[in-house]
Amino acid sequence: MPSRARAAALAVCSVAALASCSADVPAAPVSSGGPALTVEVIADGLDHPWDIGFLPDGQLLVTQRPGRLTILTGSRPGARAVQVEADLSEVAARGEGGLLGLVVHPDFAESRLFTVCLNHTTNGPDGDPTDVRLVTWRLATDSRSAVRVADLLTGLPTAAGGRHSGCRPRIGADGALLVGTGDTARGSIPQDRNSLGGKVLRLDLLTGAALPDNPFAEAASPQQRRLLSYGHRNIQGLAVQPGTGEIYTAEHGPDRDDEVNRIIPGGNYGWDPSRGGATEDYDESVPMTDLKRFPDAIPALWSTGAPTLALAGADFVSGTGWGRYDGSLAVAALKGSRLTLLHLDRSGRVTGVEVPDELNETFGRLRSVNRGPDGALYLTTDNGGGEDLVLRVSPTAAPR
Repeated sequence: MPSRARAAALAVCSVAALASCSADVPAAPVSSGGPALTVEVIADGLDHPWDIGFLPDGQLLVTQRPGRLTILTGSRPGARAVQVEADLSEVAARGEGGLLGLVVHPDFAESRLFTVCLNHTTNGPDGDPTDVRLVTWRLATDSRSAVRVADLLTGLPTAAGGRHSGCRPRIGADGALLVGTGDTARGSIPQDRNSLGGKVLRLDLLTGAALPDNPFAEAASPQQRRLLSYGHRNIQGLAVQPGTGEIYTAEHGPDRDDEVNRIIPGGNYGWDPSRGGATEDYDESVPMTDLKRFPDAIPALWSTGAPTLALAGADFVSGTGWGRYDGSLAVAALKGSRLTLLHLDRSGRVTGVEVPDELNETFGRLRSVNRGPDGALYLTTDNGGGEDLVLRVSPTAAPR
């Protein structure tokens, strides 16, 4: 884990040579020759920053897992971090749970609305968690406070210790709210289509209701009607591909096989630690995609093999200034402490893997990847101790 001094020393780095692929990044063809990257620290002193939203005025809204909302006054070094006053006493910050994913509504300039994921408790911060929920807020015009507007969706499963809380929301190309969720380490949940855990959800952003063209729209269960896919373990990243609207997820495996998946509506992604109900335990020895039990399950687009990297946030690189990186899927890793770039062909197949030296074990654990309106990538670290960072990554030759 890098110290703050080391992070400061790395505040601006430009390295021409790239690692083609680290020795422990498995399984896909390897390419090299990408552009040098400039990595800038635009904020430090944060505590487990989980997600980033971009506001029309150039400010950044950041969730911190212990239950804090922060405004960054700009997107370049020198930006100030200002706490947003909001009643977040309902946040149950336990283990992997707390204040998690964030989406800024497309009409934010008029509505000032944003929606977050959080582990919820009704008895204050020391109370037992009740569920994971999506909550919509309105940010004040001066961006210094926020008021709660509505519970958009409640009843997502939670675990007492916060394990496998998932909850990464994104806006789809058609304006739908997409949410990747975790299975809370309970064996029956991923394959239970009446549960919202271990799924990708597709919702109306304003009401939280299922959309009428969802794959299970005719199901009797209102929960099942919200599903886009199921059979997931713990989705940490969700990205929408520019131009195609295709949806990709990054997902934690047990001791092997973190997965990157392309989401097929109605698809089963094959995680079943209950072994078809044969055990009430959480059997993590089963395959991440169990094609013997589920012959029609969707295989992973790319898998880490062993060991896992603890894949986290994901987003697409976009813009001609990125050279050969343009169009690749950038995936952060917590345990792996790196940013992995997956090159995709037109069919979505992974054709190459690259790990830039500038983001290979240089900033510790990487949590979130967000493509900003300026085309740069914005990353958060997750090293704890109040020394976490927000990073801006851009091709060195790109105009500033």
